[in-house]
Amino acid sequence: MSEELPEAAAAPRGRADAAARRPRQRGPSARGRSLAGLRFPRAGTTRWFSPGLPDVERFPFDVWSRLLARSWRAPGRGHVIGGDPGGYRPLRAAIASYLRTARAVRCDQDQVIVVSGAQQALTLAVNVLLEDGEAALIEDPGYPGLRGAFLSAGIRLAPGPVDGEGLDIEVAARAAPEARLACVAPSHQYPLGVTMSLARRLALLDWAARTDAWILEDDFDSEFRYAGRPLASLQGLDRDGRVIYVGSFSKVLFPSLRLGYLVVTADLADTFRRARAALDSYPSAVVQPAMAAFIEEGHFTAHIRRMRRLYAARQEALVDALQIRQKGLLDTTPCNSGMHLTAELAPDAGISDREISARAAALGIVTPPLSAYYLSGGARQGLLLGYAAVPEDEAAPGVERLAAALGV
Repeated sequence: MSEELPEAAAAPRGRADAAARRPRQRGPSARGRSLAGLRFPRAGTTRWFSPGLPDVERFPFDVWSRLLARSWRAPGRGHVIGGDPGGYRPLRAAIASYLRTARAVRCDQDQVIVVSGAQQALTLAVNVLLEDGEAALIEDPGYPGLRGAFLSAGIRLAPGPVDGEGLDIEVAARAAPEARLACVAPSHQYPLGVTMSLARRLALLDWAARTDAWILEDDFDSEFRYAGRPLASLQGLDRDGRVIYVGSFSKVLFPSLRLGYLVVTADLADTFRRARAALDSYPSAVVQPAMAAFIEEGHFTAHIRRMRRLYAARQEALVDALQIRQKGLLDTTPCNSGMHLTAELAPDAGISDREISARAAALGIVTPPLSAYYLSGGARQGLLLGYAAVPEDEAAPGVERLAAALGV
């Protein structure tokens, strides 16, 4: 049979062995090594106290399964073989309608691009908007998942300080005057939970117009606001076409949904759709019709209202438990929005937040260290405590486990 083998496969064994012994000169690229070296906390599946983990048991899967079955009972040909790289048109229309009402986003359905999640949205945006080697301002501390999106596109990261009013654009711009994009989460900054003040929002928009730069608005878990009126988006204040808005359903509904969206400026919509197709064709069409119906028929807003009440009560239970058991060691206060609290470690705690996080993990608790979210030096010490998936009667037992990790 050997005479039937291809020439390379039939080569004498000695020659093949010699080739196998030749040292390979090339390995991963510098960019590949940087991506592989990224270390950032990931959400766990345990109830205690994984940030960003919703209560999936309260999701109306009976409604969802009915909508999913209905959409695939007799799907159209275009839906089966694939359609617009921007996403299923009725879903884009439903998203645009929801955002106009709930977030004061100024858009129509042609400006909406459906993607598989916030990280894919960021990757697409920076590939379209920036040149290789350009700099982007990011919040410090900030969501670490976006670092991979920027590094994969060859973008340099320039950390900017975050205080009680959000990103300080004046300080950040002085440190990186060459930056041509800023990525911010103005409604609920991750991980500190602060809301960007109106003055800072206007200063950021002015910076973008003055320097001919872009703003990526990551509207992370903005649906869950527990006090005051809902906040308008930064995009809604933009009059110069500088803001690209990013949202996700995965954190709000359930993580494996893997569905998000961008709202781009009208003049860039066609470019974004074409770039989307060039990078990886179009998003999966399987869940998009069901998601469109879920929004159109009012199930989405009803679910948000239910979970907003539930999460507010769970946050209160966690704050109460911490104040009873951890007062003086972990300093935390209620937050007006989001799905987690940031608890700062007392200066005299005698233990690092990374050590506490490791000890807690051994006890079945997911509580990422705050210091891991900083790109620059001078990191504050603390813990992120998600409460969305923690029932009220489980908050105190979870805090007891955390006390064991703290050694108190």
